[in-house]
Amino acid sequence: MTVTDEAQLPSERFPWGTLKWLCDGKLSPGAAQTVGIAEILPGKTNPLHYHPNCEEVLHVISGRGTHSFDGRTVELGPGMTIRVPAGVKHNLTNTGTVPIRCLISFSSGDRKTVFLDEK
Repeated sequence: MTVTDEAQLPSERFPWGTLKWLCDGKLSPGAAQTVGIAEILPGKTNPLHYHPNCEEVLHVISGRGTHSFDGRTVELGPGMTIRVPAGVKHNLTNTGTVPIRCLISFSSGDRKTVFLDEK
C-alpha cells in the first residue's frame, strides 16, 4: 500500500499547463494504474497524442473544454467524464476563462504516450 499527498508531489510544467502524477508504477511499484491531475490553461490545448498500452478516463473537476478524438469533438464541463480507448488519438482544449482541472486515470501503471505532429 502506498499513500501520496498531492501537495508534496512535483508538477510537470508545459506551455499548455501541468500534469501531476498521484499514483503510477514509479510512485508505487507494482501499481496497475496511473492516476493524475491535469490542468490546461485558458485558450491552450495539450498536444495530440494516444496511449498504445492503456485506456484513459478523464473526469472534469472544474473548467470547460472540448475534447477531440479521431476527428470528432465533444464539449466537457464540470462533472463530465470521458473514456478514451487505447490507441485513440485525442487532446483537450480549454475553451473557458479559468484553468480546466481534470482527474485522469490510465489502465496501466506504466502508461505510454505517443505524441503526434500536428502538420
